[in-house]
Amino acid sequence: MKLLNLTFLFHFLLLAFSGASADHDSPPGGSTIIFGALGSRDIYSFDIFTLPAPSTTDSLITSSHELQITDAKSFNFNGHFPSPSASASLLSLFPNQTLIQSSPSQQNSTSISVVYATERDGSPAIYFDVLSYDNSLSTDSRSALEFQDRRIQIPLLKGNDVGPSFKDKPSLVGDYLIYVSTHEDPGKPRASWAAVYSTELKTGSTRRLTPNGIADFSPSVSPSGVYTAVASYGERGWNGEVEVLTTDIYVFLTRDGSQRVRVVENGGWPTWVDESTLYFHRRNEADGWISIYRAILPTSGSISTDSVIVERVTPPGIHAFTPATSPGNNKFIAVATRRTGSDYRHIELFDLVKNEFIEFTRLISPKTNHFNPFISPDSGRIGYHRCRSATNGKSSSRFMLENLKSPAPEISLFRIDGWFPSWSPGGDRIALAKFPGLYVVNPDGSDRRQVYPRLAFPTIWDPVRPGIIYSSTGPAFGSPTTEVDIIAVNVDEPDSYRKLTTNRDNNAFPAVSPDGKWIVFRSGISGYRNLYLMDPVEGEKGGLIRLTEGPWDDTMADWSSDGEWIVFCSDRADPGAGSFDLYLIHPNGTGLTRLFTSGPGGRSNHPYFSPDGKSIVFTTDYAGLSAEPISNQHMYQPYGEIYIINVDGSGLKRLTHNSFEDGTPAWGPKHLESADLVWPKYGLGSKCSFKDAGWTWLKKHSLEVESLASSTVQCGA
Repeated sequence: MKLLNLTFLFHFLLLAFSGASADHDSPPGGSTIIFGALGSRDIYSFDIFTLPAPSTTDSLITSSHELQITDAKSFNFNGHFPSPSASASLLSLFPNQTLIQSSPSQQNSTSISVVYATERDGSPAIYFDVLSYDNSLSTDSRSALEFQDRRIQIPLLKGNDVGPSFKDKPSLVGDYLIYVSTHEDPGKPRASWAAVYSTELKTGSTRRLTPNGIADFSPSVSPSGVYTAVASYGERGWNGEVEVLTTDIYVFLTRDGSQRVRVVENGGWPTWVDESTLYFHRRNEADGWISIYRAILPTSGSISTDSVIVERVTPPGIHAFTPATSPGNNKFIAVATRRTGSDYRHIELFDLVKNEFIEFTRLISPKTNHFNPFISPDSGRIGYHRCRSATNGKSSSRFMLENLKSPAPEISLFRIDGWFPSWSPGGDRIALAKFPGLYVVNPDGSDRRQVYPRLAFPTIWDPVRPGIIYSSTGPAFGSPTTEVDIIAVNVDEPDSYRKLTTNRDNNAFPAVSPDGKWIVFRSGISGYRNLYLMDPVEGEKGGLIRLTEGPWDDTMADWSSDGEWIVFCSDRADPGAGSFDLYLIHPNGTGLTRLFTSGPGGRSNHPYFSPDGKSIVFTTDYAGLSAEPISNQHMYQPYGEIYIINVDGSGLKRLTHNSFEDGTPAWGPKHLESADLVWPKYGLGSKCSFKDAGWTWLKKHSLEVESLASSTVQCGA
């Protein structure tokens, strides 16, 4: 293997790249960005379900008692049972919405109302549903879902949308909807856009309750509606946690956000039981268990963290989080738990009189995760969301491409069922990684084929050699000396691939110059991961040209369409700290420029040039968190969002708003129609057998062992 000094090749490279092709311009119809997401709707399908509380039935609760409230079509989560008066007030605003009672016996018909967050039509939203069902059914009560006229679905913020934004944790209080939205940019790096708003549903008038520059999560309104409690960082901001946040509990007046006061240090997911009592979760620093705590606020005098009494409610030995209460109910609370030895999250009741857990959802569905309970105002029902694939024996469709509302009209935006996608030069095929293995598929979902069987990342097409893609194969998250090799795969010939590197070092993330003459990739050959160039045919046998040098990680490079620039991410500003910025460099080693930084401790990665070479799409934590990570099904790195930026550093724009981890974007040469694409024939249903994230049962100081699951979407992979 020959290692060539870049200086001697300066003039050669200038000549080589002066004729680089620039024929990848976006057509007049625009272009398309596709990306992967961890924990999103293209894989999982959630609905709101409910079970009667154990005290409300004389018989053992079974799956026949479980009702699916929401529509079995959308991604539905984080529900709230409004009071009967609030439901009646809301329905009066929609006089054309009527629920036809078609049950065999009118007197046996019962209705359930729920307000919830949902993803549908390419954007998060908040809906109000009413489900009528026959409570005389002794067998599968869920058969009520077969009758479409038993359901009302009402979008609550329709006509009040201010563009794509994440909506979460809604509550209905009289004529007002209280909820989280991410539609306002705080203008600060790594500052969450999540804030609490109040919308008067009669008029559509909306008021921000969270102070400007502050992020609030998980609002809970007191039984009277007077107060709202939130989990918040306050002025100090996010410090990068991705598991149990070190937020505090604040309380303010619901009407206008005034009289805001911190009542608890270190707590999340608050919920009221009366006007002076809150429950919340926190990780106990002494024993490492996540437990439920109670905060008792003074009924007179000033309120502060010094005047509030805080008591631990659930004992160590079981992780308990995201508590739920019912107004005035001091008999039990509902919690999500993770028991030692279990791979699944379940809803349990905690008896406040006997101080003991009552297992609940595990008894009817032991190998399904259940999330974020909520209790009806009369304490008679427990709600939660879970995957719906087994409901009524039906499996939800699996999206290959899920369309999202794009804030940039010239760009169609899709989540893809996979990772590290890339487009063939003509835009007629997509390569992607679905671990383990690499696949090729047509943009319409047809002709899906595995072209490489082992763990590999990412994918990139050769612009001049038809059917050739490049990738790197070997362990993710390895050290610079871990063997990872660059491979070339001929997707049109079965089992046709060859290694371009055999030096037993960490060689990964290849990208090909637009004229097909060079591959840039990262290698650990020096003991540090830096960028090198090599011939796409000869590989390392033809010699390596060192492009960057230093005791840091340079990785994930991509070429501009004119061959003038290489963009990459690097931790050179703070080596080894896990913070990555975007840089530009000419292929001759000159012009090194830092393009973008997410801020101290931040991450910006997976850069990919637009077809015209003028912009770059990438993933970053610049927008912080959109929800408490513990409330999600996967929370390894839930702060990645997709952004675009111009090559000169201007035009920074956020494209995605959700609580998932978005990453590995690819900018395609063609504009795809903005519509969902379901896998046509491969029998891919929603994934409901997934295990809960491993960190939730691990005690303090040993949480890092689960990090491999997100290795494919981090710069250091």
